[in-house]
Amino acid sequence: MGWGDLGAFGEPSKETPNLDQMAAEGMLFLDFYTANPLCSPSRAALLTGRLPVRNGFYTTNGHARNAYTPQDIVGGIPDSELLLPELLKKAGYTNKIIGKWHLGHRPQFHPLKHGFDEWFGSPNCHFGPYDNRERPNIPVYRDWEMVGRYYEDFKIDLKTGEANLTQLYLQEALDFISKQQASQKPFFLYWAIDATHAPVYASKQFLGTSQRGLYGDAVREIDDSVGKILKHLQQLGISENTFVFFTSDNGAALISAPRQGGSNGPFLCGKQTTFEGGMREPAIAWWPGHIPAGGVSHQLGNVMDLFSTSLSLAGLQPPSDRQIDGIDLLPVILQGKLIDRPIFYYRGNELMAVRAGLYKAHYWTWSNSWEEHSKGIDFCPGQSVAGVTTHTQEEHTHLPLLFHLGRDPGEKYPLSFASEEYQRALEHISGLVQQHKATLVPGQPQLNVCDQAVMNWSPPGCEKLGKCLKAPESAPQKCSWPH
Repeated sequence: MGWGDLGAFGEPSKETPNLDQMAAEGMLFLDFYTANPLCSPSRAALLTGRLPVRNGFYTTNGHARNAYTPQDIVGGIPDSELLLPELLKKAGYTNKIIGKWHLGHRPQFHPLKHGFDEWFGSPNCHFGPYDNRERPNIPVYRDWEMVGRYYEDFKIDLKTGEANLTQLYLQEALDFISKQQASQKPFFLYWAIDATHAPVYASKQFLGTSQRGLYGDAVREIDDSVGKILKHLQQLGISENTFVFFTSDNGAALISAPRQGGSNGPFLCGKQTTFEGGMREPAIAWWPGHIPAGGVSHQLGNVMDLFSTSLSLAGLQPPSDRQIDGIDLLPVILQGKLIDRPIFYYRGNELMAVRAGLYKAHYWTWSNSWEEHSKGIDFCPGQSVAGVTTHTQEEHTHLPLLFHLGRDPGEKYPLSFASEEYQRALEHISGLVQQHKATLVPGQPQLNVCDQAVMNWSPPGCEKLGKCLKAPESAPQKCSWPH
């Protein structure tokens, strides 16, 4: 989902009344970021409070390459990482994930081995359909065992875009909340639906209802679902004791626009890039009776902050034996404070850019390669900025490109190298970068090795369903990451 996809952020069709109401009753974050321009690393960052370069969700197979967890990936979330649900258990929380996990699908990476008590959803994205010979269809799990596969037992019609998945995920959320309220136990719900990820889908009652086509239909269904979840909390009488946060894992994928891509508002490019369109996200905090209604914050926020903020809400301290990159946002949300902190934009293990205050310095620029671009793959369609949206990796480490995001949110007008403003801003950012690099200990890269033998051939529970498939011989190889 993109920064510009919600009415509260200026989307002109105004088709997100529930999320807009959530913003009116809570706090809107205008400067909120993900930790990576791609799905898996940003989810790893959210649940660990750590940059992907620290928690291992990156590749060293190519310089400044994005990487994620397709079903032939060998790696996943390491046991050495402490995830938010593992820590919340110490305060008596019951934890559930609904939807897309994407932190490794092999048994050792299962979410119930990393702090979650319940799961209904999938280890990978809803790509397919596959032939179950060269490539198996993606499984859907209930807790420890698969209950079917996408396109077989969980239908997604690629012609019409019809799929009932969001409704299933909504009902799972409502049932879980009801159960926890009845047992009077604190809970953590990670509702990770993926309807706006291409191939985009929506259920029958939402198809054809948006001015924005199928993508808009999916956004409308997500909006409707969020509205029902918030209403459910209110009807159960627990809304004033429940903190809710809405955001996205990366910017809208312009590669699938306009038919299946969203809006990144005024920002440059989209998913896969470290320009603002790839990493600045819509974000809303809601907690009736605690968060003053109608608040707007310019705090530089990051999905990693949800780790630290959630621990703070539960009365817990972050682990002290490792570097935590997230900050506690409660003083911002409850008292309107602003906390000075930088935002680091990584692609793979390369620090591409840094934001401090309203200034952003690009140490490397790259959209995607000429080879990929010539195939029609474009992460910045219609947005060519000379010397910025380059198709070769351009190094600026000795003389970074500097933008003032207040005057120039679209990153179109770099500051003059000779100006006093440039010198002053760069001096500040350079100090932050030196400090960051001096303390950086990269994790073991998890996204380097692929092997067809580890795909979803025979997940737990496949025997009961008669859905086990024969795996090929193991043949590990370096994953290819062209983007």
